[in-house]
Amino acid sequence: MSKLDNKVAIITGAAQGMGAMHARMFVEEGAKVVITDINEEAGQALAEELGENALFMKLDVSKADNWAAVVDVTEKAFGPITVLVNNAGVGIFKTLDDLTEADFRLTFEIDELGVFLGMKAVVPSMKVAGIGSIVNISSVDGLVSAPTAIAYSASKHAVTGMTKGAAAELGQFNIRVNSVHPGIVATPMAEQGDVYEYIKQLEKDLPLRRTGKPEEISNLVIYLASDDSSYSTGSQFVVDGGMISDL
Repeated sequence: MSKLDNKVAIITGAAQGMGAMHARMFVEEGAKVVITDINEEAGQALAEELGENALFMKLDVSKADNWAAVVDVTEKAFGPITVLVNNAGVGIFKTLDDLTEADFRLTFEIDELGVFLGMKAVVPSMKVAGIGSIVNISSVDGLVSAPTAIAYSASKHAVTGMTKGAAAELGQFNIRVNSVHPGIVATPMAEQGDVYEYIKQLEKDLPLRRTGKPEEISNLVIYLASDDSSYSTGSQFVVDGGMISDL
């Protein structure tokens, strides 16, 4: 028996990077997965690659009506939702002097509001199912922070707080809510220009001396989505190569 047999999952930001790896590994573990993203071309291609147990829907996570449509399609295609992975996110890293109101609002709408709307949208379906696991992808910057991370850190700290509050409220319905806090992960976004050079410098100070692999994050997400973590809720799971171990 696979770890996610009989699970019905929505994964946001799943057209590429970590989200795409989550989707691939969820299907391999027996889940039925709705891949959501604003990137229609990549999302549809991934769904076609993964076969009959995956489908794609375009989703702007900051729009409640988009969420309602995704939930409706998921239930009609696969049945009540039992897993939500709030993976979609944006990172804008600027000094306080350079950070604009528009930057801050965009970060809030995707990284924070999107998580809230996602949880709110799927809970009724999970109550019908009688079980649920919500996995909110935060960051090490949702536990600490860093220069230029004001907007990003604010949103990720909010995800950490919302996770705890939702866990306290939803446990009575057998719905668990946990947050995952990755450090540096090798994704296409992390391999471009100045970002890549910055990450290579950071690697030197990590206890494990390397960047994380997307599948190492996905393994943790699968654990939290599965019944193996049935007594874990309201917790922060750090997967950062020891990045914040001395803080």
